[in-house]
Amino acid sequence: MTPDLPPPPPNVIMILADDQGHWAMNCAGAEEFYTPNLDRLAAEGIRFENFFCASPVCSPARATILTGRMPSQHGVHDWLMAGDTTDRNLEPRGEGTVTEYLAGQTGYTDVLAAGGYVCGLSGKWHLGDSHHPQKGFSFWEVHAKGGGPYMNPPMIRDGKNVTDKGYVTDIITDHALTFLDRHGNGDRPFYLGVHYTAPHSPWNRNQHPPEIWDRYFKNASFSANPSGPPHPWAKPLGFPKTEERRREMLAGYYAAVEEMDRNIGRILDWLDANNARSNTLIVFTSDNGMSMGHHGIYGKGNGTFPLNMYDTSVKVPTLISRPGHVPEGRVDEHLLSHYDLMPTLLDYCGFDVPEDVELPGRSFAPLLQGQELPDDRPVVVYDEYGPVRMLRTRSWKYIHRYPDGPHELYDLAQDPAEEDNRIDDPALADRIAAMRSELDQWFERHTAAPFDGRRLPVEGQGQIRMIRGNESDATAFEPHDDGS
Repeated sequence: MTPDLPPPPPNVIMILADDQGHWAMNCAGAEEFYTPNLDRLAAEGIRFENFFCASPVCSPARATILTGRMPSQHGVHDWLMAGDTTDRNLEPRGEGTVTEYLAGQTGYTDVLAAGGYVCGLSGKWHLGDSHHPQKGFSFWEVHAKGGGPYMNPPMIRDGKNVTDKGYVTDIITDHALTFLDRHGNGDRPFYLGVHYTAPHSPWNRNQHPPEIWDRYFKNASFSANPSGPPHPWAKPLGFPKTEERRREMLAGYYAAVEEMDRNIGRILDWLDANNARSNTLIVFTSDNGMSMGHHGIYGKGNGTFPLNMYDTSVKVPTLISRPGHVPEGRVDEHLLSHYDLMPTLLDYCGFDVPEDVELPGRSFAPLLQGQELPDDRPVVVYDEYGPVRMLRTRSWKYIHRYPDGPHELYDLAQDPAEEDNRIDDPALADRIAAMRSELDQWFERHTAAPFDGRRLPVEGQGQIRMIRGNESDATAFEPHDDGS
């Protein structure tokens, strides 16, 4: 009798959107979005209703996804305006130099590659030195920067700057399919990161298929998007001055999501055609959330100053699917974070977190196997953006801004829209003190002193170099008019 062979290790595809709000899918209730492939992933897997980024802006959030560490552990505290490419025309603040921001820090792809996986990345990297593969990736087809035009984007090929012709979302998928053609049917399991720049701005008609843009602009009610006045802290460059401009921005945002969804369908079609779907875990999430009219903001955590921690900035859409293995059609309510992804993916694929790597998160792999989580699992999540920190439970959210505020407290059970700041309510003084203490203790436990965001002048306007040595480097953060 032939002995039963162990099942092969699962393949993993991580699909990462850029600035997609947790609300921005048809399956999440925004019915005007045409997202049949995201809806399919939700129907064939788990949609997580309370999943949070670790920082509501791209580079620190992406660094946390990859390393499992908080920004005050890995040292990336804002979107990176420099260090990605040698092309001065793309990155004038970088002066033609590159910086590997995560040098010496273990990512889960390092562990997978060392354990026999072939790892590929297509799309947005935006963690420094896009010219050279890092973190265990042997296939490396990346965007030269963090974003830019959808048409004819700047890319890196064989370490060189090139301009690819076409629509960037199609191009990223083309490269992902090239990886699958090469490695999807091989003897080794694969990990593939597909990192879209969608639905990040720009949203003008000339940036997207005009027939898709026109359909939304002419016909959509955009009922998922409030149209109130600007937030008192809103950055003026981000708020549309007219109703027509508001519709233009939303039409581009919706079109970018739809085109990303269409390309996700191309990846699912490849898996189906090659009988690889049942052995491939697909994770879909976004680097951070996004307000598109919510709270009077068109942006994320740096859509205001002081930087904000509204749920529309910190909650991210998250779908995990593997038919026949992951429970199907489930909506999960657990509070989970991007800092939980590294231990979860390693656990699911049969690896331990290296002993010398201290992580704040915990594996939720049991949920992917139809089991319950341990009773001792934390029921809170944490977030940070420079000197702004957040603790959130199911019912309450506390936001602390160093050194001296303004602070916020929301009773989410009574005020889910976060409209009534209760920070000055004397009846809640004990709750505020307890949450402040819990927040301080957690970050004290997990912060690496040189990278402590409390002492850094992060304003959401970009980071130009690594934090250095044992002191905060104020020159790493300088005023700038753009965001990513």
